[in-house]
Amino acid sequence: MATTADFKNGMCLDIDGNYFFIVEFLHVKPGKGPAFVRTKLKNVKTGRVIDKTWNSGVKVEEVRIERRPYQYLYKDDMGYNFMHTETFEQVALPGESIDGVQFLKEGDICEAMVHAASETILTCEMPTSVVLEITYTEPGIKGDTATNTLKPATVETGAEVRVPLFCETGDKVRIDTRDGSYVERVERAKS
Repeated sequence: MATTADFKNGMCLDIDGNYFFIVEFLHVKPGKGPAFVRTKLKNVKTGRVIDKTWNSGVKVEEVRIERRPYQYLYKDDMGYNFMHTETFEQVALPGESIDGVQFLKEGDICEAMVHAASETILTCEMPTSVVLEITYTEPGIKGDTATNTLKPATVETGAEVRVPLFCETGDKVRIDTRDGSYVERVERAKS
């Protein structure tokens, strides 16, 4: 058991049989009345973020979570198949439990959150950014680089992202997996 004084970002709580990660929290001590804690909690299964206010000192059920590296192998009708990089055990996960699944390619290493007591995988997180090759994009107009205009591009995983006008088919670009935004061009296409 933990109390509200033990809250930290990333901590996992068991609330009415559902698991929630603490996204952010704030201890509030008003001039009048007792202190309390405001939290934003992310549901592990649905990904929905809710607000919850706790009285200060309330006991909560903490869930022990371990982070383990898993390598993505392939996708089939069972889901996305991963292999633990140390024990070589294979598991299939549904796409809903993987953050940034549209940017996942074979061989990528992801971090899985594993419930320590039951050995079940709760969620799987991609690295914050990945390098992908652009498979198709409209050609940019030469000299049109003064503005921050973006154009649609399809990357090797099939996901569509928005890239600057100077990016071409065959370029390798770094993409932020949290929101799908363009970060930088890593390698220019060989002409």
